[in-house]
Amino acid sequence: MTALTLSTSGAATLRADALVVGIAKGPKGPVVAAGAEAVDKAFDGKLASVLETLGASGAEGEVTKLPAPAGVKTPLVLAVGLGALPEKDEVHAAESLRRAAGAAARALSGTKKAGFALPIESVEDAEAIAEGALLGAYAFTAYQDDKGDAKLPLAEVAVLGAKPRDKAFKAAAERAVAVAEEINRARDLVNTPPNDLYPESFAAVAQAAAKEHGLKIQVLDEKALVKGNYGGILGVGAGSAHGPRLVKISYTAGKGAKSLAFVGKGITYDSGGISLKPAGHNETMKCDMAGAAAVFAAVVAVARLGLKVNVTGWLALAENMPSGTATRPGDVLRMYSGKTVEVLNTDAEGRLVLADALARASEENPDAIVDVATLTGAMMVALGSRTFGIMGNDESFRTAIHEIAEEVGEQSWPMPMPAELRKGMNSETADIANMGERMGGGLVAGLFLQEFVGEDIAWAHLDIAGPAFHEAAPFGYTPKGGTGSSIRTLVKLAERTAAGDLG
Repeated sequence: MTALTLSTSGAATLRADALVVGIAKGPKGPVVAAGAEAVDKAFDGKLASVLETLGASGAEGEVTKLPAPAGVKTPLVLAVGLGALPEKDEVHAAESLRRAAGAAARALSGTKKAGFALPIESVEDAEAIAEGALLGAYAFTAYQDDKGDAKLPLAEVAVLGAKPRDKAFKAAAERAVAVAEEINRARDLVNTPPNDLYPESFAAVAQAAAKEHGLKIQVLDEKALVKGNYGGILGVGAGSAHGPRLVKISYTAGKGAKSLAFVGKGITYDSGGISLKPAGHNETMKCDMAGAAAVFAAVVAVARLGLKVNVTGWLALAENMPSGTATRPGDVLRMYSGKTVEVLNTDAEGRLVLADALARASEENPDAIVDVATLTGAMMVALGSRTFGIMGNDESFRTAIHEIAEEVGEQSWPMPMPAELRKGMNSETADIANMGERMGGGLVAGLFLQEFVGEDIAWAHLDIAGPAFHEAAPFGYTPKGGTGSSIRTLVKLAERTAAGDLG
């Protein structure tokens, strides 16, 4: 794991393998950002013009490497673009700093130590830089025999311009480490091949983390699920040689603290079941447990931060496979809540495992429930590959989560739940069908889930189908593969709840 330090060294005097500085896109070319003054001086005040000669513009995420001049201790200077130059009296947004630090860290793979001399005007800036660098330094190499230096992540990040002895800066650094490490843990889970990550092995990872961080954990295996009448989870997992699991992992802050329940879809591999996915749609379906990975990581991060809020994570784990024992289209499942569901499409399985977990989580009467799932392709059609949708039964709660996501740099958008779409799930055989109208399919899924949320509990549904798994080229601090989408939003929600900012 990449190490993080807050350094008291100056940009020109730091002893490291590389030094990261920022440049902004100005109206007449690149502009050297604050934090790099000493480096610019070593270039005789011509750093911007040298970079422009090399083709740099200061555009967001742009990376330019050049040898350091005399007077700078590091052999390499890396200039990273911060995007548009802020207007007068404004500063670079935290997300711009986070992405720039991530892009720089990615470009320095195989490097032992790098100093980050990016603009810091506040504690939040320092935390964003630290977080971005730690997330950008991520690499998944567990299945590669040839782990050359070029593939290894940046080993140490030194943030310059912060105040190492200041309690606020120290706390920000500790928070960045805890959150980034748990996001990277979730990324590892999402990237792990499904022959190694299945419900039982995922549960074992959660058990190890619970032991390490003093969390309570309960794992319901097949026998316990049958005894508890978890028809949705059992129905989805019926076709697999790997039995399903329901994992409850809890962090307790103490009496009087508010409580949150996070529920995650954990389909460790989704073939579609009997309603088999067509060729070309199966290859990345190891990522269908990204919601459960996010919930798991968020609970551990909350525990590491010691927040004054009770948080319980529910991981609904199953492998959706076709076989002679698999659930068939037309079957009726009796869910944990007692409702019956006619299964019209076995590839609409995520809502079935979530329904059982939502009903069970509701029994504990938390102050709010948030479920996270790679639930529908329809949400990707609506919002693209970088934005998750938010639905819910409480408009103010849905709005708060959207604002929190925006604050932490995660793209999201509030979505409606039109009541007229509910009738499309009416069934002549059961209480409800697991499919409705094709148009607005992502909204239909949200309406289905709402049926299993307890009365008078604020609930939000995050459909992270788009941003959970990134198939294109890396950008900023976002790697190819698992991203850890929504974890920062969940952690910030827990912080806001602990502080009493959500009512």
